[in-house]
Order: sequence, then structure tokens, then C-alpha cells
Amino acid sequence: MLGHLFRNVCLSKGYFVSYISKDSEVRDLLQSLAPHETDKELIRIGGEGDGGYLVPDDLGGIEYCFSPGVARTANFECDLANRGIRSFLADYSVDGPPVASEMFHFEKKYLGAVNNEVFMTLETWLDRSLPGHAGDLILQMDIEGSEYDVLAQTPDTVWNRFRIVVVEFHGLHTVFNRYGLKFFSFCFQKMLRIFDIVHIHPNNVAIPARRGSLEIPGVMEITFLRKDRVRWRKRNTTFPHALDCASFPGKRDLVLPECWYRS
Repeated sequence: MLGHLFRNVCLSKGYFVSYISKDSEVRDLLQSLAPHETDKELIRIGGEGDGGYLVPDDLGGIEYCFSPGVARTANFECDLANRGIRSFLADYSVDGPPVASEMFHFEKKYLGAVNNEVFMTLETWLDRSLPGHAGDLILQMDIEGSEYDVLAQTPDTVWNRFRIVVVEFHGLHTVFNRYGLKFFSFCFQKMLRIFDIVHIHPNNVAIPARRGSLEIPGVMEITFLRKDRVRWRKRNTTFPHALDCASFPGKRDLVLPECWYRS
């Protein structure tokens, strides 16, 4: 009774009060996300700084990249173009990519969970862009929090079309909220049915949230590799990777906290 009264008073004052998650539950989620070394070495695509990511050296045979979220640079897509990989880009907030290239195809829409004048789903985008295409694809997604709409809405049949997926995750500190933890667990467990996590790098744009021995960077760059591409895997316990670098130069880079990979 007192708990409900306290919540109602806080809400009336404009404050949001919610149940906190258990440390053990948060730790279980982080352990399930522990990166693995595999038989595929990691390479850096996109150069140093923001927009560059570590991916498995397993690009052979991939012809197309889907890259929602258009930034001030297109170094990632340009690097792929130099390898013969064309990119489909999408973002409603801009009128085109920052550089012109015959290897780029731009669509002025946000990626999301519905199809309308502003948004499109990943499945719709793929079917419209590459009808009948059966080869493997790569996805690089940095869409400022809308990644969870895409993860929740996209069916496994679509995810199976991607060999490599790189996602910049935002707002992960809300795992300290019970409902945030449930939602994140749903999204990640869905991905882990199909992919192994092969790299995590904290983006130094945000200060990590801490609770006891738990540390959650606000923005995380996570690289996934489809399980059928992996011959062997083992838990990675060495961070940072030699190819990691600060997303934003001039600020101290962040190293993946031990609670993400040590029991």
C-alpha cells in the first residue's frame, strides 16, 4: 500500500518510478552476451573513429550491405565499395549520403517496425531492393535507439539472410529497470538464436552507468556473425582488441567492463 502511495505521489510530481532489476539477472544477461573468438579474424572497416567497426574477415561472396542511419561520413560503405560491395542506405532526416557513389543506393526513409510514408521495415526494404536475391548480406545499423523496433519486429527468416550484423545499441543502462531488462533480454536472445557475438566495443560518447560491480556503457557497438559461418568458438577475455580505437578522438576510450565477459 505504501509502495503504491509513494509511486502515485512521485508520478503526480512528474517523476517516473519503476521496479529495479536484480543484479543476478543483469549479470546473467551480460554473460549471455559475452563475445567469442572464432576461426574468423577481425578486421576494421570504416577507418578510425566513429563509423568504423570491427567485423569478421568473412566478406567473400557478399555483394550488398544495408546501412540504415546516414552520418556525416560514409567511410564504412566506402571501404566496402573498394571491396566490390554495394550499399543500400536509408535515412529520412537527410536527402542523401555525404558522398556520391555509383555503389550507393539511397532511400529517404527511417528503418522501423511499420511501413508508411516515413518508416519501412527491414523485410520490406530487402524485398524491394533485392527481389529474388539469395546471397548473404551484411547489415550495419546505427539508428539512434530505433534498433530495438527493428530487432523486435524482424522475423528470423530475414535475419538469416545476413551473414554479418553490426549494430550500435543505445540506452542499455535501462537494464537496471526490470522492464528494460525484460525487453533487452527478448531482443538479444532473439539474435543469439542465429548469431554469435564476436566483438563488443563501448562507444565513448556516453558515461557508463554503474551499480555495484555492474557497469553498463550507454552506447555499445556489437558485431554478430551467423552461427553457420563459425567452425570453432571460445570465450574472449582479452580487451580491448588491438584494432579498437576511440569512437570520438580527444576523449578517453572505454574498455569493455569485465562483468560482460568474466564469470
